[in-house]
Amino acid sequence: MSAREPRLHRVAGFALDSGRVLDEVVQAYHLDGELNRERDNLVVVFHALTGSADAAEGWWREVVGPGLTLDTGRYAVLCANLLGSCYGTVGPWQRTGEPPPPITPRDQARLIGLLVEELGVRSVALATGGSLGGMVALEWAALFPERTRAVVVLAAPAAHTAQAIGWNHVQRRAIEIAGVEGLALARMAAMLTYRTADEFEARFGREEDGEGRFQVQRYLEHHGERLLARFDVPSYLALTGAMDAHDVGRGRGGVRAALAPFRGKLVGVGIPGDLLYTDADVRRWTDETGAEYREIRSVHGHDAFLIESGQVSTILSGVLNEVSPARAGEEKGTG
Repeated sequence: MSAREPRLHRVAGFALDSGRVLDEVVQAYHLDGELNRERDNLVVVFHALTGSADAAEGWWREVVGPGLTLDTGRYAVLCANLLGSCYGTVGPWQRTGEPPPPITPRDQARLIGLLVEELGVRSVALATGGSLGGMVALEWAALFPERTRAVVVLAAPAAHTAQAIGWNHVQRRAIEIAGVEGLALARMAAMLTYRTADEFEARFGREEDGEGRFQVQRYLEHHGERLLARFDVPSYLALTGAMDAHDVGRGRGGVRAALAPFRGKLVGVGIPGDLLYTDADVRRWTDETGAEYREIRSVHGHDAFLIESGQVSTILSGVLNEVSPARAGEEKGTG
């Protein structure tokens, strides 16, 4: 997915929520920009289900980079490939070919926390992500309540909903029945939750191609084929399983108790029309915890956090200006 070679962070032993200890984990990441002398200008970005560690030149290129909202001339932007994914982060199961163990967003956030510690960062300016990345961001706020000055959660609930679990079940059953080809079917089903009926109607309607097939069919098959070419089945199973396991209040006395210790600015961003995680899902946890609520308005639905870079940038830049004001003569360190 990315032509850039990521850096690697090695962890000799890592204990999962399940109790299993992974003997060796290699975590792939990109760090764009340089840490300053105070090492307090780090922004941590968490990718979504099939994303990679390359936010700057990949899936968030209009948000991360020189002169952009997450300005790599001012901030050091860290994006790591989530545990369970196939874009450079490697666990023992990927070396042996065995089935992946149960992984949670809590596991993923803790592993990235070890990397941030190794970088010598004690104060993170911002942690943010959307969808699965938003779930990891919520876990980050609960795990490291005094480490981060702001957390912005895009299009993610506090706990995976029954409907979302159902969608993931359908996708995994497609893979169980059809094998590798089922991954393409899973992606087609997922795309129906990532976009809206209004967008499909406006883009495709009942238009047919030259072979008498509906254009929306070709669109879905195109996305299925693209994922089949760049992703793998074990990672898809591991990451959808992680999403289903998401519940930031689990073992912490509920959502409010889990996030009460967080000392920074916490913002939840909903997308009206999102079929996968409704704006009501986001409002529910922001109301319960006293977090701020913002919205992205878009015909695209769930994928708006990837597409509506202008609205996303407005939200992120406003939050960053509050918690990380520019300092005169701010100097870079050796990074």
